[in-house]
Amino acid sequence: MTLNTAPLQTLNAEFADLMLDEALIALRQRFDGRIAFSTSLGLEDQVITDAIFRNDLDIEVFTLDTGRNFSETYDVLDVTRKKYGQPIRAYYPQTEAIEHYVTLKGINAIYESVGNRKECCYIRKIEPLNRALQGVQVWITGLRAAQSAYRADMNLFERDEQRDLLKFNPLLHAVTNELWGDVRKHDIPYNQLHDQFYPSIGCAPCTRAVAAGEDERSGRWWWEAHNQECGLHDGTRKPQEQAAV
Repeated sequence: MTLNTAPLQTLNAEFADLMLDEALIALRQRFDGRIAFSTSLGLEDQVITDAIFRNDLDIEVFTLDTGRNFSETYDVLDVTRKKYGQPIRAYYPQTEAIEHYVTLKGINAIYESVGNRKECCYIRKIEPLNRALQGVQVWITGLRAAQSAYRADMNLFERDEQRDLLKFNPLLHAVTNELWGDVRKHDIPYNQLHDQFYPSIGCAPCTRAVAAGEDERSGRWWWEAHNQECGLHDGTRKPQEQAAV
């Protein structure tokens, strides 16, 4: 099936009751183009990576190395690659863009303004993601509705209009305890920061541990009011959400 012949309503209905392994297998059978999964090496993404590799699916797995990741994130990347014997491609920021930004604004300019932080996110994450997704028909993500209010309204299948592709969120309705059950069942490597109250892990300067009762993504860009996103998923925003930014 091609992108233009894939009605979202039909896809969301057909995949609604499928378990993760079933959904990924069905996705690969349904679409004939490139399918890619972007992993941040967090809990959700490790579960998806395991399902892809364990079922030997023809789905590309890649990660964005921003250059400011936690050492624990690099550890889980290395352990995962060795466990499955499968490649996880790393995409890096453009060297000249990073050099220009840091030289002009400083290494910690992200704390000085929202504009500086968003520019850093664009250089380190969004531009590399755009390169990684060139020519991809379906982009798999580890988004979950329970992670934040922003994500609560998302669907299993969505169109990313900016990148002209289909986005699939197979764990959208999964709960945290289920994911930890998968980790134990399949002996999936996970980021040790999860044991230190980091449910959502991004760049080290932009991530803190969360307290009981806080949203899972409240530790991301915590110094900014009401901002838990970097812009990777702006392509599927609703018009009213875009206008509010």
